Amino acid sequence: RRGRGGRSGDGRREGRGEMAAFVAGAGIGRCRVGGGSVGWSMKSWTRGMPPPRAGGARARRVVLAMMAPDAAKTVEIMAAAEMAEREGEQLGPDATVRAYVRAPDEKMASMNDESAEMAYNVLRVDPGGVSEERRALLRDAASSTRAVHGGERPKGGKKARAVLDAITTPVVQSATFTFRNSRECIEYNEGNYASFEYGRYGNPTTRAAEEKLMLLEGADDALLSSSGMNAVTTMLLALLPAGGHIVVTTDCYRRTRQFVQTLLPKMGITCTVLDPADVNALEKVLAERGADLYFSESPTNPMVRVVDVPAVAALCAKYNTICCIDTTFATAYNYRPIEHGAHLVLHSGTKYLAGHNDVICGALAGDAHLIAQVRALHGVLGGVLDPHSAYLLLRGMKTLSLRLAAQNRNAEALARFLEAHPKVSRVHYPTIAGHPDYKIAQQQLADGARGFGGVLSFELAGDGNPWSTATFEAANRFVDALRIPYIGPSLGGVESLVEQVCIMGYYDQPLETRQRLGISNGFIRFACGIEDSDDVIADVANALDAA
Repeated sequence: RRGRGGRSGDGRREGRGEMAAFVAGAGIGRCRVGGGSVGWSMKSWTRGMPPPRAGGARARRVVLAMMAPDAAKTVEIMAAAEMAEREGEQLGPDATVRAYVRAPDEKMASMNDESAEMAYNVLRVDPGGVSEERRALLRDAASSTRAVHGGERPKGGKKARAVLDAITTPVVQSATFTFRNSRECIEYNEGNYASFEYGRYGNPTTRAAEEKLMLLEGADDALLSSSGMNAVTTMLLALLPAGGHIVVTTDCYRRTRQFVQTLLPKMGITCTVLDPADVNALEKVLAERGADLYFSESPTNPMVRVVDVPAVAALCAKYNTICCIDTTFATAYNYRPIEHGAHLVLHSGTKYLAGHNDVICGALAGDAHLIAQVRALHGVLGGVLDPHSAYLLLRGMKTLSLRLAAQNRNAEALARFLEAHPKVSRVHYPTIAGHPDYKIAQQQLADGARGFGGVLSFELAGDGNPWSTATFEAANRFVDALRIPYIGPSLGGVESLVEQVCIMGYYDQPLETRQRLGISNGFIRFACGIEDSDDVIADVANALDAA
């Protein structure tokens, strides 16, 4: 280090040659030694750093991180000689920022592993100048050949770098992926070349969305599918053996129940249906019969029941049963079942994950060994999510926490309002004291859950008979009088949706089936969006006046 007056001791002179080599070798600048001083010139300076002359600064501290963790060093270098050259320099009014840059014509060497990897990847797509050979060939090729390959076949250079530098994940709209030589193909089959082969087995855009979901859920792996139903049916077919046994809960999505009760028996698979809160009954079944898989939503659709996930997961571990929780209504923002012992979580990604009513997709995340089994069958059955939908899912998950926070608030506020309204006979939302799973919900909140999502259900009183025509028509009038929500069968988007459940999901079901499931004529499901809660409540209040 050299001070303002040029003082330097013998100890400070020692190691200057080593320092020069060290700085140059790190690829961050050039260091010269001579005349009793050490001069250092950056190859460039970047946004976030002051211009070299700002504030009259004469010293720069440069942290040089070496490859070995224990070799990290901090070196302070006085660029006295070079600063002296610029002392008193006055820049004219036409000078650009370039005038502040030291050695602007010099190309910066790679400063970290990520930059080095970038350079390697750009070079890898054009080994040995192959792209230039192809360009020469295309210049002499016929028009049809140029139309097919021109602008696309040479993939290196600026185009490759720009793809790697893009902030948003590119939509890789390709059904097939290529290899540059036979050896790459061999290594791919050996598991030594990380890439993709055919779109049914994977896609880089889709994989980026899977990796985002893995991080959200705390999962080892994840698999995206073309729909929520594809996710659940592929999972069940992959993990249940012929002649196996599955335990499900009473309240669930109708199509899931239909698959379990009508198609799985054709494989000799039996099913036990339990109340979501009956942990004692679950242990009795697991102890006496055993089960290959336990599957339940939490919260459930449409009754918004809540499962005691830690208790269920502990029993499944005790009796060697796979535990899968469909957490579509909650998402990882509100509750992460894997942290509480579940092996797998499942989503209809159409709902909260994508969040804008413009994507159909499903997702499964959890134990890597189980996901691998499902992925293998997924490649056979072919329920593949297209890359553009994967991109929309990526975009949606970025705002998951913002949307869910608003939807939690809206559902909670609306539930409180409805609980006190004389035209509402019952509210189905876990934070309402009369809910059958209120205690479980409170325990989950105490354990860190943020809420239970934006969906609540409630029953209109009508004429006092939940199965009468008068109650049916009162529910019609209520839904038709609403002005903010759309009438529709989904949930999880930024817009509120509402449905009279007996019409939207159970129109073809006999009365005895609806009575067994609790789907009365006045049963309403309201999926809150992110609108202002006061506006939503005022709209609902007006519609109740018309009911």
